[in-house]
Amino acid sequence: MDISIYLKERKALVDSAMERILSGAENEPVVIHEAMRYSALDGGKRLRPILVLAACEAVGGANEKALPTACAIECIHTFSLIHDDLPCMDDDDFRRGRLSLHRAYSEAIAMLAGDALFALAFRVICETSGVPSDVLLQVCRIVSEAVGTEGMVGGQVLDMLSEGREVTIEQVQEIHRLKTGALIKASVVVGGLIGRASDMQMQALENYGRNIGLAFQIADDILDLVGDQGKLGKPVGSDLKHKKATYPSVLGVEESARIASEAVAAAISAVESFDERADPLRYIARFVVERES
Repeated sequence: MDISIYLKERKALVDSAMERILSGAENEPVVIHEAMRYSALDGGKRLRPILVLAACEAVGGANEKALPTACAIECIHTFSLIHDDLPCMDDDDFRRGRLSLHRAYSEAIAMLAGDALFALAFRVICETSGVPSDVLLQVCRIVSEAVGTEGMVGGQVLDMLSEGREVTIEQVQEIHRLKTGALIKASVVVGGLIGRASDMQMQALENYGRNIGLAFQIADDILDLVGDQGKLGKPVGSDLKHKKATYPSVLGVEESARIASEAVAAAISAVESFDERADPLRYIARFVVERES
């Protein structure tokens, strides 16, 4: 299969659905709806929502049933990027090739836009039609865990506390597992749930999601050191500037790349028993380490 075509088609599905779920910029309060759309509709790879769809498809589910949850995951991802860019966090002025939200509007509006996107995510999940309520309840639980102190928030705290300090590889692993890996893994798991995966399939998807979450973040760490700023859409060297705990800072680029490749192989192996409907998952696993942005 041509993974570029698959990613383009699924991204178009997500982009169209995101346009529908977000309030129009003309709605009051105008400024907050403008700000939400500024960040949520600015493109990006849409990797996490595509993983929701691909996991659902891999177990024979209909991607239209998973699309609302895919958009919810993207709302949460966007919320996390908005907050990460704030001066009290990473203090980044650019995101995806243009001004970060707090620079385009204000810190207060950026904070509130992130909060609003987070709230919208759970409303979208709860309003999903054609999916049993008990499944949606599980989806809400898994997503909330991936965002809270057992996921992104916990990882962000550890990331902040580790800045400028000597860290072990075990500490870096934990930061990555929580800050980035938790939501990526959750994206795969909820897609499987909505697609009505069997228990064995769910175990395989959890293993897959855990490994590509690791591979993705290591690739991000490496790109921050050696990537093309024009393709990344943000300045390189941010991790070095903030003295962040990363795989390359502890192990070097070459060893980090080797571990990422091993994680990709483990992810692909996890879905070995799946049929050709899981081919997108297999190709996405390779894409996360081969990408340039």
